[in-house]
Amino acid sequence: MGMSQNASMALPDLTGRRFVVTGANSGLGLATTRALARQGAHVVLAVRDEVKGRAAVRALADGIPGAAGRLDVRRLDLADLDSVRECAAALRADYPRLDVLVDNAGLMAPPYTLSAQGHELQFAVNHLGHFALTGLLLDRLAAGSEPRVVTVSSVQHRKGRIHFDALEGGDGARGYAPMGWYNQSKLANAVFGHELHRRLTAAGSPVRSVLAHPGYAATHLQAETPIAVVRLLFGRILGPLFAQSPETGALSQLYAATAPDAEGGTFFGPGGLGELRGAPRRVALAPTATDPEVGRRLWELSERLTGVRYLGE
Repeated sequence: MGMSQNASMALPDLTGRRFVVTGANSGLGLATTRALARQGAHVVLAVRDEVKGRAAVRALADGIPGAAGRLDVRRLDLADLDSVRECAAALRADYPRLDVLVDNAGLMAPPYTLSAQGHELQFAVNHLGHFALTGLLLDRLAAGSEPRVVTVSSVQHRKGRIHFDALEGGDGARGYAPMGWYNQSKLANAVFGHELHRRLTAAGSPVRSVLAHPGYAATHLQAETPIAVVRLLFGRILGPLFAQSPETGALSQLYAATAPDAEGGTFFGPGGLGELRGAPRRVALAPTATDPEVGRRLWELSERLTGVRYLGE
């Protein structure tokens, strides 16, 4: 399919399938939730702001007949591992099985900030919170039907490197490069998705780990960054020229979440020039993302920082 602003994709019937989507009340997460709900799925909107989450559910229910009873809002603050544990515990109590977890929520280029547990905020939200949530829900996914974890990364992961010796942002606010640490967090997503695939396969788990990126989509992510030059460049200048709608940007993660041929360990992104826009196709992970030593180091570090262990380790 070409580089149409409104590239589309036929989704299968999802009646009876249970999805959890993080960051589901706006942008790519909302577009993903809407597309899933239209196909009959039950969707848990895991959101930081429950008021916004409930408003999103009302809007979705108004546009999709019968969807109201299939949409569930849960509070999830990925910047606080205690909130992640509370959300996971509540989901575990209510759902004996889940079919798909879409680790979609993200934060881009904030000023230097630390999470509740003292980690650099983008690494905490984009990677550590999702690492913990996925691990805490893995047995519920293993009980699901054709279960998957979809990790949403970015083309920017190819520009990232993981500063294992300075994860908290260099020497603090003075040496902090917000976009550099965003790229690091998106590389961490890619490393995690690939390493999770390797470990699930080795353990004989039925759960597939699939990766996706949206290309360049017009979402709140760029609009809300406090860095004026990033906001100007992505929001005002490049946005009107190149950006896809959130609905089109979400197609790659929808493909990863629902397509029968989306195999574990594969990465999907837009098929157009520079992977910035277009219909989804299989794309390449950066070599660093598939490096076994990087995967092992990030995994062990993430277990230590979150206290969450996987697969009976």
